[in-house]
Amino acid sequence: MLADRDPPPVSSAGIEREAADETALMARVAAGDGGAFQPLVNGHAVRLRRIAYRMLGDVGEAEDVAQEALLRLWRDAARWRPERAGPAAWLNRVTVNLCLDRLRRTRFVVTEQVPERACDGPSADALIEADQQKAAVVAAIAQLSDRQRAAIVLTYYEGLSNAMAADALDLNLKAFESLLHRARQTLKAALVQAGIAEHPAGGANR
Repeated sequence: MLADRDPPPVSSAGIEREAADETALMARVAAGDGGAFQPLVNGHAVRLRRIAYRMLGDVGEAEDVAQEALLRLWRDAARWRPERAGPAAWLNRVTVNLCLDRLRRTRFVVTEQVPERACDGPSADALIEADQQKAAVVAAIAQLSDRQRAAIVLTYYEGLSNAMAADALDLNLKAFESLLHRARQTLKAALVQAGIAEHPAGGANR
């Protein structure tokens, strides 16, 4: 099952140390060291599957995309240059592009079902309402354009900065922020229509 929990915050020093460690691993992978590749797989595979699942709505497809992205990292390791984006940013970009390619060929289908829950806690009515709201949000995201969906997934679900998400979509920052703004407006309108969000002040139907 794909993890939905957000990772704990990482300090800037931790990020720099991780980047240095991964640069060293990539140098070993480029030399054909398979043992150095496994830590990269362990560090990124879950996130890549999660991104792909939220864009494609299918667990099997998400697994295929994550594996293909990691395979490309292994295959292209000899051309790796440490001054370029780190493995995480590179893998994010490849994963998003693979998803966009698949979405161009097939129609997005929501496969997430409202899960069953035990009734020991909040009332059953409250749990049902929460699950219905979650399902409505998933359905609304599914109706976004492919690139708008990617913008929402990368920023709101994966917690990437606008700059990192822009890089994953191969956009400059201004273009990405415009895309994200449109995605948010479209998503909000869909949630208003579904009764999940309220009309802005003065924006209710007359």
